[in-house]
Amino acid sequence: MRTLLFTGKGGVGKTTVAAATALRCADAGLRTIVVSTDPAHSLADALDRPLGSDPTAVVDGLWAQQVDASEHLEDAWGAVQAYLVELLGWGGLDDIEAEELSILPGLDELFALAEIKEHADAGAWDVVVIDCGPTAETIRLLSLPEVLSWYMDRVFPLERTVAKIVRPVLSRMTSMPVAGDHVFGAARRFYERLDGVRALLTDGARTSVRIVVNPEAVVIAEARRTATYLGLFGYGVDAVVVNRLLPDEISDPWFKAWKELHAEHLASIERGFAPLPVLRAGLAAAELVGPGCLRRFGAEVYGELQPEARLHQGVPLRVEKRGGSHVLWLSLPFAERDELEVGRRDHELLVRVGPHRRSIVLPDFLRRRDVTGASLRDDGLEVSFAPAAAGAGAQDATP
Repeated sequence: MRTLLFTGKGGVGKTTVAAATALRCADAGLRTIVVSTDPAHSLADALDRPLGSDPTAVVDGLWAQQVDASEHLEDAWGAVQAYLVELLGWGGLDDIEAEELSILPGLDELFALAEIKEHADAGAWDVVVIDCGPTAETIRLLSLPEVLSWYMDRVFPLERTVAKIVRPVLSRMTSMPVAGDHVFGAARRFYERLDGVRALLTDGARTSVRIVVNPEAVVIAEARRTATYLGLFGYGVDAVVVNRLLPDEISDPWFKAWKELHAEHLASIERGFAPLPVLRAGLAAAELVGPGCLRRFGAEVYGELQPEARLHQGVPLRVEKRGGSHVLWLSLPFAERDELEVGRRDHELLVRVGPHRRSIVLPDFLRRRDVTGASLRDDGLEVSFAPAAAGAGAQDATP
């Protein structure tokens, strides 16, 4: 099974590209589902079909779905929500306020991840196409598996143990509700539904991310940042789709400056994102709504390419041996030295780029080696480790 995620700045046409890709896969005989995780769904508008939170048939071989967090809430989060409502009510909030505040930020992204995982486990699809939200939501969505795994491995067991200890004491001292085992059990069961989703999404053979851009300076700048953050969390980008290029047929002098600017931006994208393939689509003469329009658009984008194929074989993280030492390389295209921090804590390598931070668990053979240096090279971060005989330690390394 192949999973294709499409992201980009709001308004660049990623939903159109995702829908056209899914339709082209289905027309090739692949069982395909396209899923919208964008809180402001527009997939139904693009396909010109009413859609809900369950898969809906669109054409032969193609189903579509718009994930609705509220419909999954009771089943997956009911016990936790009930406790939070009780706790907030004890704190003095009325029922409506408590109900609203019990819906924690990021829940919609978690439900979207659970949906992706269930589709992968079902074995019913050859291709799963994900229409992600705008880039900020996508980065949050794709960072959640790592953050949640870190929390469940390190903090969750401690919280559960502390709750067991303090529950009898607090029950004699105060009426404040303390989470019971059923609450922690519900949280654990929900996490288990997501177990393995990171392995799926970071496996380049199974999953690719494609960034959709317009030939505009602001959009390109955000796409560059997105590529960096995706590399930080280990997600492989296999193509960039440049949408809404002014077609050659437009010859009116009024558009001359615009066409020259588009050509300049296109050249910048091809240089900057190389060796990724850059797919192109011209500005459409009418709205791209319905299967007919999307088929023509998909043919323009992919040409002779198979849309489900892995279009670039690059890997986001690798370790190689150089002499007696080893070097860990992490793909960070467009990263700047002044926005990058690297550190070491026990068995983890800590990397921060701008507002995003990742903890990389080191393989066993690197855990006993000191970090001797870090530098930006070949569109990535290189971290050097001393030979095993040099000993082990924990220190910071600034590239």
